[in-house]
Amino acid sequence: MSKTSFLSDYDFHLLNKGVHYRAWEKLGAHPGQKQGRQGTWFAVWAPGAAAVSVVGEFNDWQEGVAILKNHAGSGFWVGFVPGAGHGHLYKFAITSRYAGYRVQKADPFGFAAEITPHTASRIWTLGGYEWGDSLWMAERQKKNSLSSPLSIYEVHLGSWMRGEDNRWLTYRQLAEKLVVYVAEMGFTHVEFLPMTEHPFDGSWGYQPVGYFAPTSRFGTPHDFMYLVDSLHRHGIGVILDWVPAHFPRDEHGLGYFDGTHLYEHADPRQGLNKDWDTAIFNFGRPQVVNFLLANALFWLEIYHADGLRMDAVASMLYLDYSRAEGEWIPNIHGGRENLEAISFIRRCNELVYLEHPDVIMAAEESTTWPMVSRPTYLGGLGFGLKWNMGWMHDILLYMAKDPIHRKYHHNQITFSLVYAFQENFLLPLSHDEVVHGKGSLLGRMPGDRWQRFANLRLFLGFMFTHPGKKLLFMGDEFGQWAEWNHDTSLDWHLLNDGDHRGLQRWVRDLNTTMREEPALYELDFEAAGFSWIDANDSEQSVISFSRHGRNQGSAVVCACNFTPTPRHNHRLGVPANGFWEEILNSDAPLYGGSGQGNLGGVEATPVAAFGHYHSLIVTLPPLAMVVFRRKADA
Repeated sequence: MSKTSFLSDYDFHLLNKGVHYRAWEKLGAHPGQKQGRQGTWFAVWAPGAAAVSVVGEFNDWQEGVAILKNHAGSGFWVGFVPGAGHGHLYKFAITSRYAGYRVQKADPFGFAAEITPHTASRIWTLGGYEWGDSLWMAERQKKNSLSSPLSIYEVHLGSWMRGEDNRWLTYRQLAEKLVVYVAEMGFTHVEFLPMTEHPFDGSWGYQPVGYFAPTSRFGTPHDFMYLVDSLHRHGIGVILDWVPAHFPRDEHGLGYFDGTHLYEHADPRQGLNKDWDTAIFNFGRPQVVNFLLANALFWLEIYHADGLRMDAVASMLYLDYSRAEGEWIPNIHGGRENLEAISFIRRCNELVYLEHPDVIMAAEESTTWPMVSRPTYLGGLGFGLKWNMGWMHDILLYMAKDPIHRKYHHNQITFSLVYAFQENFLLPLSHDEVVHGKGSLLGRMPGDRWQRFANLRLFLGFMFTHPGKKLLFMGDEFGQWAEWNHDTSLDWHLLNDGDHRGLQRWVRDLNTTMREEPALYELDFEAAGFSWIDANDSEQSVISFSRHGRNQGSAVVCACNFTPTPRHNHRLGVPANGFWEEILNSDAPLYGGSGQGNLGGVEATPVAAFGHYHSLIVTLPPLAMVVFRRKADA
């Protein structure tokens, strides 16, 4: 077997077949030595190139000095550069075989990058960090299980909190502040908006260039490891927003990489996303698929991520996504399904779960594509979770209505239970719901100030007791008035106000109660975990339901009043006799409510109601929800 540097013929064979799943160990920049000289091995895929050299701080950015060689016509260029080492900036200088095209490109496999607006890659050795999260890693199978509580705090690292002069906090500063806050609030996981290197702040990371590099805006790769490690040591999981659907067309990035459309389709009917003016990956090319599959494993293995949320899945599934007639090319069967992308998605989920069965793969998928969260051997896409965009859409429309009109739209709060168990759903109130003129969640609630806070507490209470896992965007938990702005910090000063502190306390108690009550999480994806008490009281805009756990008697009863009129002497059917404690009441003064409720609980009476042999007579406070649990010694 011949060998070029640290790449063997077998490596090249695997790379070109698209099955070298840890390609980051071979491609990119790797400090080492050759014949006793210290330097760095470089390797890049550029089959359309006539010549490739490495330019950087170590050779005054001169092209044609540090020349790479095309290994046996494989399309992979490899070479050793003496004197290049850890921390040095570099790019690949590519001369194409076509029309004399010349360009300097960042490294697709670069582990670190120059801080924006500069665009070079930086040689970085990833080893050497001493992880302290062994206990978390050993136990995370249970933490990420579909039958465990899952409450995700979605975070944009650049605007959660800022320092003096509106400066970004570093990864290590975030490790001190964010970790403590998330732990105190009771969230089980954080989900970071894409934190791979990206050139434009306003893309929020959704137009990545450095797929293997955590953004240098907040520190080094080891600093990001420290942030993940700190979250794990506090019992908090880390999910990364991952963008394999498309990439920006910036000159230093993946687009037109070697004078050919290497990573993307050449035909704009396949290769251009007009909504975002981005390039679409060519999922029919083995080396491109290999790049993305390796990238998924990279974040899970090198940075100990606990899961990936795959962005924009719908745009991958459909060839005609956001395209008019004549603007797309049908598949080989004449259909609109992107068969190559579907194959990639299934392979990705199969590979990830094979290698790391204790992580989460979640799909942001907004259509009615079937079996998104069902195994591939059954014909599904293989995700563990699917975002429930339908629930989010319906409930936001409903909550924005004046309560006097809600009785005419009652189905918008009950319809989600018709299909709730067809997928493993996650209920998202994400960043997308508080941008582009939509306003904040609190600002979208109707009524006066008191009613707005009451509506939002009710809304979040219904979300946390509805079947499915939960995701809440930063700032929603304490009631941002302003729409999210990625260029500034959240308005933490609002917590000087009692109403905002009350809302924050409510979210904390929702998290705590959900984690303590198996009925609120164990059977999120099974019909046995939910039963209506009364879904049909549209006239009063009241709903009531039970949640159930695996153990008999593990049940909570929930009731929501979506009007500002208190409902006294309201009868609720319950699954057992005894004393039912009121364990949550969003109208409690502690949360900013009016203080109406049930004085700690209600004794069940043997009066049949709504299919149960016992019932409670309760007060439903205005614009509020109450939750009851049968007292254990009753």
